[in-house]
Amino acid sequence: MARPDAIPLAAGRLRTFLADGAHGDMDWMAAKADRRGDPRTMWPQVRAIVMLGVNYGPCGDPLAILKRRTRGAISVYAQGDDYHEVIKPRLKKLGRWLIEQGGGDIKVFVDTAAVMEKPLAEAAGLGWQGKHTNLVSLELGSWLFLGAIFTTLELPPDTPARDHCGTCHACLDVCPTQAFPAPYRLDARRCISYLTIEHKGAIPRELRALMGNRIYGCDDCLAVCPWNKFAQAGREIKLAARDALRAPQLAELARLDDTGFRALFAKSAVKRIGRNRFLRNVLIAIGNSNDAGLAGEAERLLGDASPLVRAAAVWALGRLDRARLRRCAADHRESDPDVIAEWTAACE
Repeated sequence: MARPDAIPLAAGRLRTFLADGAHGDMDWMAAKADRRGDPRTMWPQVRAIVMLGVNYGPCGDPLAILKRRTRGAISVYAQGDDYHEVIKPRLKKLGRWLIEQGGGDIKVFVDTAAVMEKPLAEAAGLGWQGKHTNLVSLELGSWLFLGAIFTTLELPPDTPARDHCGTCHACLDVCPTQAFPAPYRLDARRCISYLTIEHKGAIPRELRALMGNRIYGCDDCLAVCPWNKFAQAGREIKLAARDALRAPQLAELARLDDTGFRALFAKSAVKRIGRNRFLRNVLIAIGNSNDAGLAGEAERLLGDASPLVRAAAVWALGRLDRARLRRCAADHRESDPDVIAEWTAACE
């Protein structure tokens, strides 16, 4: 259990980082920094916060897929059912039990509001925020979903967790895009998880080649943590990886229309980014595949209805077959300025 005043410094650190140049997709973080730093600004009646963790540890090496360049790498957490839908009903059930036992009122959150779950989980003793800014547990390593029950009950606080990172910096060194300017500090604008999931526009050109075949999220900094020697495979069936999402072929993913996308990712967290953003990610992976056999998929998508997809297709085809792209340019007509800019850059 954590007190609601357990994270007074967290919002200050967030504001300092965001003031350095965050914009666009991350404006909501800056706007809600004060609320995230003190849960009482969101619900003044809260007196205690019960934090819970659910293990979703993978069965094998989550980084092995990165060597299979014609396959898409989907973050471990998104290979099963959407964790929001799995965990929230359980939090509500536990919350109802808490009310029955002690009275009061509750609110439950699973990554759905301005709640700083990781600092609260650290204050509650579940683990500590490692140098990669994610929670690390002595018992379960890096693979934890977090949920919070806000209550009006006065509950005794647990002992906060202690940092056990020591001199290790494996998570900082492994990051493909060097998204950590310093230990315990993440530049989300360079984070592949942010870029593939939250970012709505074109991926910055200087980061595309560094993304490899990661098409939804990135597990690198989690996977290399030495504390994962104590990690256990998750036992929740609904969170287990589906066979179709373990190592999907990029060629097949590139052919998804909206209906096919919704069908493949039904009940999955991936569905929330939509087909167009997902195909943007797939096309970047195709461009990084070094497989000329995938050039035809990129060429076909030069005529997609989405400018976001067309722009990514230009880049991908240019990476795989520049001569083929130039031939396509002779017959292609484009009106979107962002896509035109991609054509210009790719054909230079």
